[in-house]
Amino acid sequence: MGTHLKVGKGLVAGALAQADELGCEAIQIFVGNPRGWALSQGNRDEDARFRKGAAERGMRTFIHSPYLINLGSPTRETYERSVASVAHNLMRAAELGVEGVVVHTGSFVDPTGSGEQYAAAMRQVRDGLLPLLDVVADDGAPWLLLEPTAGQGRSLCAGVDDLQPYLEALDFHPKAGLCLDTCHVFAAGAPLDEPGGAAATLDRVVEIGGQERLRLVHANDSMDVRGAFRDRHQKIGEGHIGAPAFAELLAHPATAGVPFILETPGSRDVEDGQIGLLKRLRAS
Repeated sequence: MGTHLKVGKGLVAGALAQADELGCEAIQIFVGNPRGWALSQGNRDEDARFRKGAAERGMRTFIHSPYLINLGSPTRETYERSVASVAHNLMRAAELGVEGVVVHTGSFVDPTGSGEQYAAAMRQVRDGLLPLLDVVADDGAPWLLLEPTAGQGRSLCAGVDDLQPYLEALDFHPKAGLCLDTCHVFAAGAPLDEPGGAAATLDRVVEIGGQERLRLVHANDSMDVRGAFRDRHQKIGEGHIGAPAFAELLAHPATAGVPFILETPGSRDVEDGQIGLLKRLRAS
């Protein structure tokens, strides 16, 4: 259990120190400006200290790629920058020894919902990601973790069923993992707020992707009702999903050993109780 942390003072003095303060068992970070294209270079000594510090703590670590990335964009410059950014973040992941890089699955930005534009966008996803996945094909290399979106705009992958054609486009590559964002999948229509709905959602994820593809959960409650297609995170248990859904997710075999990362209001505050709540739900 853990949360997304700001690097701020540095990977060690910032991220790892705050992780200790919060009682994190897992963390997620950005390795550059999340709303920019600059490819920030690391510091070899700092990278080594982070790797060593995370290993000593048994800390599970992940990188979230920049928000601007859209591999389905019809704008050539955006697409090319997106591929370069994913490649850079995978390189930084290898340097830092993190488990995976989260990337949003993107949209095809067509107000008409054109089938031709969708197909063209999926070809771009394939052409952009398959060579990168082949580079990280080794067992010890970081995973590329595909995160379906909340369904806003012309999403290429939002609802769980959308994972089927997306993974097919990538030939179900063995290093194409999944990051399930609970707010996103709920916004796209998954019945997490119903008894049995969270388990059924995970059953479908496993049916499509297989047993080992789910590598990370973004644990976020939702300010909006199911199917609203709105990505507005809420504290665990204070939104429309509710704490029982997270207990159900944690009890499912598909999440055994899978880190849960908070991206919710207040989750970086020492006095906030959400990490503790998730730990109690796990224990129960």
